[in-house]
Amino acid sequence: MTPPIDKPHCHSALFIWSSSWNLVLFLVIPLVVFSVLVSTLTPQPFSLSPLSAPWTWRFDSFASYRSSLIEGTATNDSNNNGSFSKGFSTDSSFLEAETDYFASNKSFSVAFIERETVQLQNMSKNNECGEIDVSSTTRVVIKRNSKLDRLEANLARVRSSIKEAARVRNLTSIHQDPHYVPHGPIYRNANAFHRSYLEMEKLFKIYVYQEGEPPMFHNGPCRSIYSSEGRFIHEMEKGKFYRTEDPDEALVYFLPFSVVMLVQYLYEPETFNTDAIGRAVVDYIDVIARKHPYWNRSLGTDHFMLSCHDWGPRASSYVPHLFNKSIRVLCNANTSEGFNPAKDASFPEINLLTGEVEGLLGGPSPSRRSILAFFAGRLHGYIRYLLLKEWKDKQDPDVQVYDQLPKGVSYMSKLKNSRFCLCPSGYEVASPRIVEAIYAECVPVLISDSYVPPFSDVLNWNSFSVQVPVKDIPNIKKILMGISQRQYLRMQMRVKQVQRHFVVNATPKRYDVFHMISHSIWLRRLNVHIQDFDHS
Repeated sequence: MTPPIDKPHCHSALFIWSSSWNLVLFLVIPLVVFSVLVSTLTPQPFSLSPLSAPWTWRFDSFASYRSSLIEGTATNDSNNNGSFSKGFSTDSSFLEAETDYFASNKSFSVAFIERETVQLQNMSKNNECGEIDVSSTTRVVIKRNSKLDRLEANLARVRSSIKEAARVRNLTSIHQDPHYVPHGPIYRNANAFHRSYLEMEKLFKIYVYQEGEPPMFHNGPCRSIYSSEGRFIHEMEKGKFYRTEDPDEALVYFLPFSVVMLVQYLYEPETFNTDAIGRAVVDYIDVIARKHPYWNRSLGTDHFMLSCHDWGPRASSYVPHLFNKSIRVLCNANTSEGFNPAKDASFPEINLLTGEVEGLLGGPSPSRRSILAFFAGRLHGYIRYLLLKEWKDKQDPDVQVYDQLPKGVSYMSKLKNSRFCLCPSGYEVASPRIVEAIYAECVPVLISDSYVPPFSDVLNWNSFSVQVPVKDIPNIKKILMGISQRQYLRMQMRVKQVQRHFVVNATPKRYDVFHMISHSIWLRRLNVHIQDFDHS
């Protein structure tokens, strides 16, 4: 006889199994939901491809861009400008020419807020006890992130606008401007430059940290070979252009120390030791990082320093993130010493002997310039040694090279009576003779290694200057004589045209050297995306 089925036993087993499964569901499902929410709400870093010459943007297709966003593919190298780091990303291919189209006009941060808002609304609908106030929570999220997100959204629009402008290959900008419309081959792309400049005037804001006391901070020389440094600092202190008092509105943050003044007050010549200067810079950055959130947010990527002293790069090297990530505006724009055109800006060296800015421009017409090439200057570095050794004692009426001018001979008259002005580097790559030549309407001849000329992401230096490799110093006369009269006249006319971008005005005027330096900084800020990862 078949034994009866023990039904209570079966129910008991089923009950035990069901209880275990319920326990598993009770423990696991909330963990899964929590993990999904965390991964959804946590923003992922992503890379904006940077500005590339001549004025084009490099973006991958939107599909790959979105894919990399989701997968979080990145190189993790703190010393690589193409790496991801806390709160920002950038790309080192600043000078590559690309034409891909950026398909999305919405910044990731804005998309994050929208997505987080939807999540909060869903959480509220599913919460029977009404413990989550959706409206207030959403307001908190937006309030904490909206300023930075709006800034980045505006920059995304600007990038797209400049990219579209770069498609126009006309030599003259198509944008209207009552003061000046960029035109001619002196520009890499006149239309893109003009669009970028107009956008800068509308959006660019600089916050100047108030910490630090004069004379080493908020101060600089307005005469002598370092006048570029002092004049920019003083214009920032006046606050008439670009400056904001609200750091949350700023696109970049200025570290207002003067390397010239640090050298003057801290350097002891007999020691040949710059550590005191370095300690001052380290201490200043430490104060800024402790008192404000902005340095740590981007590791200094949206901060800039400015120096026309040869030791500007050395002063920045004491703070690795300042050297490797921040925007360094340097006269000593030497790529062999770590100058990186993707993030650093070349600064024109202007020697204002008396501090006066009037009466510096102009010279005779080309037909009245009797000297082919001219240079006068003391022995100062290896390149000048080669130049003086080769040409000083030749007594060539065409190529006049002096270590010291004869008594009664005017330096300025020689400049203004020369067709070409030789501009060799000294111990460092920068030379005030480049701007002196442009002021005198003399075609500059750049003799240097590893030098990045000022504003070279905007200006086409090949159209108004001659660049001679150091090894060709013995061939200078042959090279210059090989330039036809017609070509020289075109170059000389372009020197006169480009003057406006190097002019120092007592009160800055649009497109002058102050605004061009600001534009160089603006371009480098366009090259990165800053994002605050603190959404707790």
